[in-house]
Parts: sequence; structure tokens; C-alpha cells
Amino acid sequence: MKRVYLDHSATTPVRQEVVEAMLPYFTSEYGNASSVHGFGQRARHAMESAREKIAALLGAAPDEIVFTSGGTESDNLAIKGVAAVARGRRVITSAIEHHAVLNTCTALEKQGFTAVKLPVDKHGVVHPNSLRKAMQEAAGDVALVSIMLANNEVGTIEPIKELAAIAAEAKVPFHTDAVQAGGHVPVDVNGLGVDLLTIAAHKFYGPKGVGVLYVRSGTRIQPLQLGGHHEKNRRAGTENVPGIVGMARALELACEEMDAEAERLHELRDTLQDGLMERIPDNLLNGHPTERLPHLLNMSFENVEGESTLLSLDAVGVAASTGSACTSGTLEPSHVLTAMGIPPEIAHSSLRFSLGRANASEDIEYVLEKLPPIIARLREMSPFSKEAAS
Repeated sequence: MKRVYLDHSATTPVRQEVVEAMLPYFTSEYGNASSVHGFGQRARHAMESAREKIAALLGAAPDEIVFTSGGTESDNLAIKGVAAVARGRRVITSAIEHHAVLNTCTALEKQGFTAVKLPVDKHGVVHPNSLRKAMQEAAGDVALVSIMLANNEVGTIEPIKELAAIAAEAKVPFHTDAVQAGGHVPVDVNGLGVDLLTIAAHKFYGPKGVGVLYVRSGTRIQPLQLGGHHEKNRRAGTENVPGIVGMARALELACEEMDAEAERLHELRDTLQDGLMERIPDNLLNGHPTERLPHLLNMSFENVEGESTLLSLDAVGVAASTGSACTSGTLEPSHVLTAMGIPPEIAHSSLRFSLGRANASEDIEYVLEKLPPIIARLREMSPFSKEAAS
């Protein structure tokens, strides 16, 4: 049976070049980067070289890069860490953030903070005027603004430069979760004007369990975990040297190939989108029609249930998703689609296809062959289809 992986927004396979870069630091160069002997100092040199490489690729200074265990920890450190030392008691975010941001804001509410969730339009865009209004209503009581660069479910790219500028006018730190964007679209911290930014290696063909929080010089932040003096006292714990080396190599390769790969995946994605719209009636494109990630497609197919469609696709070798892998198993409709004004029954019918390096036109043709009859069969079985027909 043919296997087609279209769930790269959940995670990506580690590139062979990345594995090769990491291997010595699992075996011969296994020292602790905090040790003063030769083993440790060689590990330290590799880690700092990786820090310099990642900083350069993000437009940052090396000492502004904090290594973490991944996107969730980075988001938690950014939001809780800044809130802990801020005078303001409001955190402004959006209604479509990843749960690593939303649940962190909810936790802060239990500590006396107020979380303000900005609305989005039908395409999932946070409009700058809504942030400006929220900032004015807060009257200087804002601790932090956190709005994602690109949405993980529908791929919509937010106007971060404009949003960050509004926060900067009020001298409020601005954080963006760039986990889905990193390695896929250009990310420059100065061009965006952000004070904190999150990326995770496993979204761009690096290893799981390692990420970065960029912290602009001068941004006050309190560490979440205490221990040694690692990462300039910002994140205690022995550094994951193999993972850090692998992340730097993965980001380097992704940035080198970004333009060509984005163009290739954009074409494949549009071929898939056009084919599904042509072959399956009663469909809906979710997300911005143009301002979205080049490799991501989210569509709803009325009168079917997304999970049933996923299982049927998996049975013929196609891996996709109904949204974020972190929310799989929930019976609730996507909070992202709900915030975009999509009715629950339509939201429940959504599928997310996220393409990657190994995908080719044959994969798209295979999905276009297999999915239409699956939808037709499920609609025939669906009581909603029969109600609509009658």
C-alpha cells in the first residue's frame, strides 16, 4: 500500500544531514557543556557555534537566544516569565493561538491576571485596530502581547510587524509564537519588531525536544525553573547539546532551501486544493486565500465527520489531521475555526493537509483519487446528508 505523509505541521522527519551532525554528540563528544575539562569545552564550543548560527538566521544576537525543550516551554517562559516581572496585569493574545499560549494565559488568570483574547476575521486575521483598541482600554495595564506569526491549523499569516509596532508604542513587550512559521517563511526578529519569539526544531526537520526562545536584549524575564546558571540564568538545566546542534543544522538547511521549497510546495498545495474543490462538492477553504503558509491546506467537507474521514484516509495510507496534534482526541470543534465564525458542524468536518520535502505530484494524485470516494461514502452514511436531501 502506498504511504503518503501530509501531516508535517504536526511533526517532520529528521533530515539525514541533521542526524549526521548530531551523532558525534551522542557518542564521542558526549561532554556536559558546563564542564571545564576538554570533553565539556568541546561540547560548549559546539553549542555556542549553534547559538551563533541560529541567531544569525533569525537576525538576533547570540546572547538573545535561549535554548529550551521546545515550543511549549518557550511559550510558557515568554508569557509567564515576562508577566512575573511586569507592572501590568493584562495579557493580550488572540482567540486562535496554540494551546501552549492559551492555557498559559488561563493559568495566569488564576494568579490575578486578565487574559484578553482578540477576535479574528473570517480568514483568521487579527486586525491591528483590535489590538490598538485593547491597548487603549487597558490604559497602561498590559504586561505582554502574544500573537502567533502563522496559525497552526489554517496557516494564516498574521500582520505581526504592524501588531508589534502598536505594542512598542506603549512600551509593552511583544511575543510571537513562530513555531509553524520557522523554517518555512522568512523570520527576522528585527524586521518583525518582536521582543520574544518561539521556534521548535521538529517543525523544520530537526529533532523533537529542543527549541528556542529569542529574548531581545533588555527585555525583563524571570526563569520558570531553578537550578544551575545555564543559559545566562534564564533556563536552568543541562543543555541538550545533540539536539541544539541538530536544530542549528536543520534551520540552516531550511533557510537555504526556503524560497525554492516554498514555491514547490505552494504549487503542490494549490493542485491539491483545486482538485478537491473540483471533485468534492459542498467544500470550504479555511484560512486566508493568499496570506498563509505555502505548505498548509485546511478544508471542510460538509455532512461528514473529520475524524471518520481521517481514519478512512489512514486505511488507504494517507496521514493528515483535523487540526493541531496537541488537541487530538477532543470532541470539541476547533477553537480556531470557531473563532473564525465557522459553525460547529462545518468545523467538525475539517481536514488539515500539510506538505513537506518528500511529497511529490504522485502523492497529490493519490489523495485526489482516494479522498472523493471516501467523502461520498461517508455522506451516504451520514444522517445529516439525508436530512439535507429531504
